Amino acid sequence: MKHFACGDVVSGCTAVFVGDSDDEILALVAQHARQDHGLVDVPGDLVSAVRAAIVTKAA
Repeated sequence: MKHFACGDVVSGCTAVFVGDSDDEILALVAQHARQDHGLVDVPGDLVSAVRAAIVTKAA
């Protein structure tokens, strides 16, 4: 399983995402960024930071 904590990239955010792949996590994070952080477009550098912070954990 893949795991991403938004607080690893955006200080103070407590949202956590779990999925089967990086792409699944990125889709969830993009939706979260729009709804909770007000980002209409997610900048490439933010996508890169999210990708770097995604970790694989045992199921």
